[in-house]
Amino acid sequence: MAPKNDIPAYVLGVGLTKFIKPRGLREYPEMGYEAGVKAMLDAQINYDDVETGIACYCYGDTTSGQRVFYQFGMTSIPIYNTNNACATGSTGLHLARTLIKNGAIDCAMVIGFEKMEPGSIKSKWSDRPSPMGLSAKMMYELSGKERGPPNPQYFANAGREYMEKYGAEARDFAEIGRISHVHSQKNPYAQFNQVYSLEEIETSPMIHYPLTKLQCSPTSDGAGAAVIVSQSFLDARPHLKSQAILIAGQSLMTDTPELYSRSAMQLVGYDMTKRAAQAAFKEASVSPKDIKVCEVHDCFSANELILLDGLGFSEPGKAHEMVRRGDITYGGQVVVNPSGGLISKGHPLGATGLAQCAELSWQLRGWANNRLVGGADVALQHNLGLGGAVVVNVYKRADGGVNKEVSDEEIKKSSWLGYNPAVEARGISKEDAERVRSRTCKSQWAMGDTEQRLAARL
Repeated sequence: MAPKNDIPAYVLGVGLTKFIKPRGLREYPEMGYEAGVKAMLDAQINYDDVETGIACYCYGDTTSGQRVFYQFGMTSIPIYNTNNACATGSTGLHLARTLIKNGAIDCAMVIGFEKMEPGSIKSKWSDRPSPMGLSAKMMYELSGKERGPPNPQYFANAGREYMEKYGAEARDFAEIGRISHVHSQKNPYAQFNQVYSLEEIETSPMIHYPLTKLQCSPTSDGAGAAVIVSQSFLDARPHLKSQAILIAGQSLMTDTPELYSRSAMQLVGYDMTKRAAQAAFKEASVSPKDIKVCEVHDCFSANELILLDGLGFSEPGKAHEMVRRGDITYGGQVVVNPSGGLISKGHPLGATGLAQCAELSWQLRGWANNRLVGGADVALQHNLGLGGAVVVNVYKRADGGVNKEVSDEEIKKSSWLGYNPAVEARGISKEDAERVRSRTCKSQWAMGDTEQRLAARL
């Protein structure tokens, strides 16, 4: 193998748009632009500092990334366009860290965005073999082909397998959905902020047993961004060390032949998740018991329960007992998805990994003061895509400390944003954008109608 460098990489700035129902109200250039401007304001940089752009999306034409990034400036930097199913955003983070870790660059900006269609996720390529075709064939052989979209079937079948093997019950999955909706009420970016009782979760429309509608993530429009920097870049800005978050461990993995072992749980990446988590924990020199807060890929409640097992938070086959003890929310063993997760926050595919990164950055900084998981010094992110890919990131504070609550007033004084973005979802002004757009290579033509659209929203 080629020799590897080991330059630390940090999340210095993050930005999000509010996640909304896909109703054609926003276009991807303006969403990506808003998230990117916010991330650069948060990192207190100018686009001229960015050496590589990484665009993350699943539904969109080639070079959509350039359409977004050119709005900040046409500085001729490399721009990558990535698509790795639902793990696309975190794949962008992996690419950024790999470039920095090996000394190729000092500053990258990753932007994930998605403009989706209402209803379940659908393939756009009916004239060629599906990358999920062989998995679908095996699923139908194992469980039969039922009406409706395949994604809920994959995860519902995996949940049923866990029930049959270990004694979990349908109510355990419903409880995960209930907790997700409770958490999201304090996230200003979440698509859903309504709280539901356990009975309301259980009696919402059945999608695929045991999953009801309120246990399934929606399709969404939205964008997220992160500025990733090297040690030397951070050292030149010591006043930002308290907000910088170290990517202490990271693993992007794909499937082994275990995928086709005729197990519904393996068809949704159980083994892949387990291997990636172990690798990320090892690199970061931590274990699951060190994690107090995490954002995991709860596209369906059944997946969250299986992930508690695969990530090592529970003993094998005991994840449902962890749910019953209240060990996945505040006051328990680990707070899972304080943002509300995909179920409640929403799931614009390319932006999901960036939203997870933003939430955990705000948690470790102490900025998420209305939903803070106090006393945390390590956080875990898990982002999964069927087909398949999984990314697990382990984060630590750059100063090696433990998070403490930071007041909105303190943040307002030090931030270029002028408010606390963890608890307030504001738009951006033209003045905000001009502070971070390229000083030498910006093009008004490249903006299209983005400024008008954003002004109308303000």
